[in-house]
Amino acid sequence: MQGNTSAPVLSLQGVCKSFGGVQAVSNVTTDIAYGERRLFIGTNGAGKTTLFNLIAGDFPATSGTIKLFGEDVTRLPVRKRVKMGMRRTYQTSALFDGLTVRQNLYLALLGDKGTAHHLNMLAHHRKNKAFEAKIQHTAEVIAMTDKLDMQVESLSHGERRQLEFGLAIITEPKLLLFDEPAAGLSAEERQIMLKLIQSLSRDITIVMIEHDIELAFAIADYVVVMFDGEVVAEGTVDEIKQNQLVQQIYLGEASHK
Repeated sequence: MQGNTSAPVLSLQGVCKSFGGVQAVSNVTTDIAYGERRLFIGTNGAGKTTLFNLIAGDFPATSGTIKLFGEDVTRLPVRKRVKMGMRRTYQTSALFDGLTVRQNLYLALLGDKGTAHHLNMLAHHRKNKAFEAKIQHTAEVIAMTDKLDMQVESLSHGERRQLEFGLAIITEPKLLLFDEPAAGLSAEERQIMLKLIQSLSRDITIVMIEHDIELAFAIADYVVVMFDGEVVAEGTVDEIKQNQLVQQIYLGEASHK
């Protein structure tokens, strides 16, 4: 990856988000380094997904600054952040059920071109040799080469998650936001997802929310714990495992403010 690898890939400075009188995210400040695997954890309602929505541009921040690759993107729309090299997965699948796996991957490659262009090119996607090579390579990475011409609606939940992973990586992003990639997966499917994430190059910086702590800790370099919209602890996996406040939060002993 080109660029300054010593500068933070993602920098959050005093980021806040309010919905009416409710402070969903409060004063989050952190820098995420090139190639890092950063994990955000916390109980339901801690503010993790809202923070992801702010980073991705789905919601505007109420206050604070968000920088991607050193550039202030606080007020930039999603599509501009995507053009800079950011990709995101969601808790629920966002796929074109009526199309094949191959066609879904092809549409991901078309990126920010207009919808009419997408539909016009879809019938001729196999003629683009460069795109077809990327589709084949991505299918190999996500272990779906034998399912390229299957309708997405026929896939299992685990296979849909694998395809979403493929859609996220096919454009060779610099920053990947994974929002609960193991949600709803069986134990076997979670192991597949773990291996997929671990296989990614360190040229890709990963920021992740995940409730499967065992899987998440197997990936993370550094962990941030949120509670009531605030960062209450951060550190290495070992430090977080030994943190008494974190243990209290997950045991339900911490009181809300």
